[in-house]
Order: sequence, then structure tokens, then C-alpha cells
Amino acid sequence: MKNQPNAQLKAKAFYSGFPHAHDTYLALSRGSDGKIYYILSSEIPDEGGKFYVFDPTNDEITLLADLTDACGEKDLNAIAQGKSHVEFYEADGKLYFATHVGYYEMIDGMERLPENAPDGLALYPGGHFLSYDIQNGKIKDLGIMPHGEGVLSMAMDVLRKQILAISWPSGYLVHLDVNTGKVQNMGLISHKGEAGKVGNDYRVLCRSLLNDPSTGKFYFSTSEGDIYCFDPQPEGSFYKLKDVNLRLDYFGQYDPTQPGSMGYNWRKVIWNEKEGVAYGVHGNSGYLFKFDPQNQSLELVERLTSLPSRKSGMFDQFSYGYLGFQLGPDGETIYYLTGGPIYQEGKRLVGEKQIAKGGAKGLESLHLITYHIPSGSSTDHGPIFYPDGSIPTYVNSIAIDFQGKVYALARMQSEFGEIQDLIQISAD
Repeated sequence: MKNQPNAQLKAKAFYSGFPHAHDTYLALSRGSDGKIYYILSSEIPDEGGKFYVFDPTNDEITLLADLTDACGEKDLNAIAQGKSHVEFYEADGKLYFATHVGYYEMIDGMERLPENAPDGLALYPGGHFLSYDIQNGKIKDLGIMPHGEGVLSMAMDVLRKQILAISWPSGYLVHLDVNTGKVQNMGLISHKGEAGKVGNDYRVLCRSLLNDPSTGKFYFSTSEGDIYCFDPQPEGSFYKLKDVNLRLDYFGQYDPTQPGSMGYNWRKVIWNEKEGVAYGVHGNSGYLFKFDPQNQSLELVERLTSLPSRKSGMFDQFSYGYLGFQLGPDGETIYYLTGGPIYQEGKRLVGEKQIAKGGAKGLESLHLITYHIPSGSSTDHGPIFYPDGSIPTYVNSIAIDFQGKVYALARMQSEFGEIQDLIQISAD
């Protein structure tokens, strides 16, 4: 891995106008128009998440919609559509995405789907699949997730207009045929998912699904390390791949029945059209791997972490690993926003050994890593700082515009306290 000596990157923070903005995962993408689309989440039970667009040509931010309103639930008086947990997929001038619950109830010491609605509200009605027309700004409701669950992860075959999603907390696999509007529940994918009992039928769920555009098939992982395939045709079915899995010694050792990590799940996986394979990253260990779905093979490439992380030999402080992993506009460079250990007086800051759910065990710096696929070379571009010297944290999203500028959603201090909002990362 190359390192730029004494390199540091700067994060320019933007305020989108939402004083309650909370942590957003994945919901940040570049559109074909060059603009950056993103969603800021809400923890407030009756306040929906907010959908925005950023124009890099003039740094203008426009509020496009409140998620609850976009789902037609403004007068429902139910727990709001607090966030989105998926990227945007574009087909025929429309962006496709989905909504998720942002307000949780603490049950048995864990954040769960509310069973008791606060302040007279109705229970969460379930996440929606939506499309946004870039030209006319119209949002269309395409369907709702069964059983009142949120949409945790989603991928789309933009050629055939097929969507596959995993629900939270139970882990239902749901197929939406955009052409017909049919929503089909394929059943549970991993015991009772994150609705299960810890130590028994609890399983952390996959946050990133993969579509192979050459075949139309989808792929996802489980915390036990199995890889499953879903084939939408003719009626839709999913099955476990027999000849490949993620149970690798280099990833570490995990008990799938326990929370606090992603287990053997891949954290984020992306399709590389030029090679006809996928690249993914395992969260805790930070290992980059290559997955060939047609030949059912998986091979490790290298440990794609910050240089200080490599030298320390330690896992990320964010126990789930980072989702800010994306292919750049050139189609051959992977961009990855990940953590790096912080040292004070020569000693590494050590966080908690174990936490009850996925989150930060301790404070880390944020580094931008790139990996150039054809040459097999990786570069740590250095830690990222705000102008006042503070660190962007809880970063689990990334987008790269056509000029190569990098964007993410990160925690920052504001006049309203700590919020999460858009940042632009640059060397100057």
C-alpha cells in the first residue's frame, strides 16, 4: 500500500436545513445528471427523514421531499418513515430507493422495531419502495414491505427492473417486479434475523445485496458465512451456493447468534462490469475480496484498511465495518472511507472490547483509501479533518462526482448540537 507522506484531507461541511438529522447509512448516490442525492435520517417518532439533492456546480442544496409525505402517510398519525438504508438505483431517468424506520424501542437492552407506539401514534406501517423522476420531480409509491418491517438492504437489476430487498428486523427476502408492481415475500433468510433471541435464533442481517446484470441473479450473505442466490425467473427462488462461502480464517472467528458484529457477512459488495465479477469488503477485518458468482469462487485480494490500521494489526473500532465503499466514475478504482487508529503520546486509543450492537467501540480517524483494480495498487490518502481539526465520524456512505470529488454523510457539530450532514472531501 502506498501512502502520501504527511497527507491530510479536508472535509467541507454543508448544512441542509434539518436540525434533527441523525446517522444515515448508504443513502447517498450520484445521479446521471451529476448531482448528489441523499437522505438525512430522523430518530423522532413523528418526524420523517428528508430527501435532498446537492448540485456540485454551485453547491446548492434542495429539499426534495419528506419521506413520510412521499409515502402518502402524512395524515396516518403513525411512526414516521425516519430514514432510508439503501443506495439509489437509476433506470430510465428515475431513482429507485426505499424507506426504513428511524425510531426504535429498547427491548431486552437492544434497539428493536417498536411494539409500543409513543404519544398515541400508530405502529410503524412498513417501509416503502419509491421512485423519483429526475426530470419532473414526481415521487411514486411502488409498494410496501410486508409485516410492518423496514427495508434494511436493497439491490436493483436496472436492466430488467427487478428489486430485491431484505426486511428489518426479521429478515424477510422480498422481491418487487417494477414492471408488474407485484411484491412477493420469499420468506425468512436467516432464522429470525435481528428480531431473534440473542444466543438462540438471533442473526445479524446482510446490509448489501449484489445483482449480476449479465444474468439478472441476486446474491446476499448470512452471518454464518453462507452466500445465497436469488433468481427472479420464472417464479423466484433462493438457494445456498454449495461451492463457496465466507468462513475464512482471515476474517476472524464469530458466533452468529451474538450481536456486536456482522459475523461472516460481507459488509459491502459492488459489481465490476469490466471484469464481470464483484468486489467486496469484510467489515471487521477490512479484507478486500473478489467474488465470481458464475464460477462460485471467492479470493482475498488484500487488507484494504488505513495504513495505521495495517500497522496496528487491529480491527476497526466500528464493529460492523464501514459501508462507504464504491466504484469510481472510471469504473476501475474503488473508493473506501474507513477508520484509522488514533494515537496519543505514542499509544493507540483503545475502545470497548465488546458492545451489544453494531456501533463504535471507540473514536477513530477517517481515511480515504483507493484501490486501482487493473494495477492492483492501493493508496491511503490520509486522515480527514474538518477545518477546526475535529474528525468526521459515523461515516457509512460515499459518492464520487464526475470531477472526482468525494462526498459522504458524517457527524458534525452545529448550533443545534451534533447532527449528521453532507461533507465534501478534498486535498485543498
